[in-house]
Amino acid sequence: MCGRFTRTATLEELQKLFGFEERPNLAPRTNIAPTQDIGILRREDDGKTHWREARWGLIPSWAKDDSIGAKMINARGETVAEKPAFRAAFARRRCLIPADGFYEWKSEEGGKQPYRITLEDGRPFAFAGLWEVWRAPRGKSRLDTCSSVTVEAAPAIAEIHHRMPVILEGDSFDLWLDPEARPAALQGLLAPYGGTLRAYKVSKAVNKVANDSLDLLEPLPEDAPKEDDKGQMSLI
Repeated sequence: MCGRFTRTATLEELQKLFGFEERPNLAPRTNIAPTQDIGILRREDDGKTHWREARWGLIPSWAKDDSIGAKMINARGETVAEKPAFRAAFARRRCLIPADGFYEWKSEEGGKQPYRITLEDGRPFAFAGLWEVWRAPRGKSRLDTCSSVTVEAAPAIAEIHHRMPVILEGDSFDLWLDPEARPAALQGLLAPYGGTLRAYKVSKAVNKVANDSLDLLEPLPEDAPKEDDKGQMSLI
């Protein structure tokens, strides 16, 4: 599963990448956790991509209460088109979740060690996401919620965790958001990331949700990037 992620790019960087016009007041977030409000990008009736806020943890429209959301932060790509909780959102309410890294924990001597996983150059990207609208029974309040889609991990990081979020880039953004996209084309996106990933150990301070500072992104001293004999950064 993907249970924590980071989004530290500036508003200008995200606008350039995703093409939305809204100007949310964004601060770097280095420890985004389930049930928190996060930024998502949706294709709306005007045909444009818009920045919206949604709670991370999808609540199906038919749910009687919102407690189910904490268990619905991820949708498995292999079954997302059939599972009752996700199939309607997969068919009609897909979104992008801007990010620039995510955390996974590996069992090692001394306990579980957190790793931050990014693209090779650290640039921002998007998780494939789903969104849903939930209204409390007998209530009028609206709650927008979302989930990220996960698949088997890419070989480079499989030893850390066997699952990973679907990472989208470039032309994949429009296809994922296209309301007319065919299911077969969408399924083609639900695959492990094919590019180069970097994974490095970070402080166990990330274990505490209340911690959210830039020093969480720093590699542990023994895992800091080193240059090999060819001057290339060493990556997992």
